[in-house]
This record gives sequence, structure tokens and C-alpha cells, in this order.
Amino acid sequence: MITRIVSGVDGAREARGVVVVIDVMRAFTTAAYGFAAGLTEIDLVATVDEALSLPGFRMGEVGGRLVAGFDHNNSPSQLAGQQLTGQRGVLRTGSGTRCVAEAREATEIWLGSLVVASATVRALADRQEVTFVVSGAPAEGEEDLVCAELMAALLHGSLPSRELAVTVVRGSRAAARHQSDDPDFPLADIDCAVAIDAFDFAMRAERRDKRWVARAIHGGA
Repeated sequence: MITRIVSGVDGAREARGVVVVIDVMRAFTTAAYGFAAGLTEIDLVATVDEALSLPGFRMGEVGGRLVAGFDHNNSPSQLAGQQLTGQRGVLRTGSGTRCVAEAREATEIWLGSLVVASATVRALADRQEVTFVVSGAPAEGEEDLVCAELMAALLHGSLPSRELAVTVVRGSRAAARHQSDDPDFPLADIDCAVAIDAFDFAMRAERRDKRWVARAIHGGA
């Protein structure tokens, strides 16, 4: 197994083959909570206009804030308890979904975050090479890097420190933006993001009509 870790949009553009785009705070934690709430698929888009052109439960942000015309911001904690069974989702964020859109040389794309770390590793166990994209870099992204390092270590048969990963996420620049009185950056999102292996599914995206569409994968690829 060969694993690589690359950073940001530039790294996504260069990534080839099997690619895991990681966004812990918060896009692909939010996506996981969306699937847990019952979403069937999620269209991953790079722009607000594209999101508004598609039907479905629209989630995401610009500058971390809820977008006019969207149904939900980028908060995983505010998805907890929602009933979205049978609905399609649409997700637009500044880092995660943008990096997915830029990974044009990928043959497979998986969405990575701590809440699906082990399930994603199990799904990729038979791949020969895997590239992890730290989507939050360079402005932020230390939480994405520690997630990439944890997943890469698991793929190589090591037992990384989960406590270290949690500490890094809680101390990250992205986590520091969250406040108890901010509806777009609730403190509860941090607890959601560090809930390692909260879900037993991975999230795989496939290309359809020039964009990537993700779905939850249970029990392998």
C-alpha cells in the first residue's frame, strides 16, 4: 500500500487514482450526519449557483455562513435528529466540495472525516495506492491533516493515537471559530467532528453528468 498526503486545491488537481478528500471541520462530517439522517445521495458542487440549480436538500456555506436559498448551513450538530429519509442532498462548501470538484484526475473519490475513518479504511484496504487531500490547507486544515495521518496509519496496519487526533481537532483554527451563541458555528459541531467512527459507513462519490455524487457505502466498496 502506497499512501500520499497532498494539500488544498493544488493538491486535489494533481491527485490521481484513488483519492480521499478530507474535510473534518466540517463538510464531510456534515455529509455523514446527512446520510445518517436519511439522505440517499449528495450532489457535491463547487459554486452556489450550481447548488441552487439542483433539486434537493441544500447544505453548505460561504465564509462559513448559511447561504440564501439553502435549507441548511454546514453544521453537523444541527442535522442530528432531522428526518431526511428519501431526500437527495446538495452540498457546497469552500474547501471540501471545491477540492472534490478540482480532483479531475481521480478515478475514485471518497469523502473523509473522523466520523467515518475506520469504515473508509476498510473500504480501501485492497487498493494499491491512496492519495489523501487535506482540503482546509493552507489557510487552515491541521484537523484534516491529522485525520489523513490517522487513516494512512490504519491502512499501513498501525494503531495511531485517537487522543492526539481529538486534541488537534479541538485546538485547530477551524474549531476556534465556533461560539456558543453563533448559529452558523455552534460549539456542538466540534463534538460531532471528533466522534471518531460514529458511523459504520464510508462515503464514495462517483462522477455523473460532469459532477461528483456521493452515497453511503455499508460493508465495503
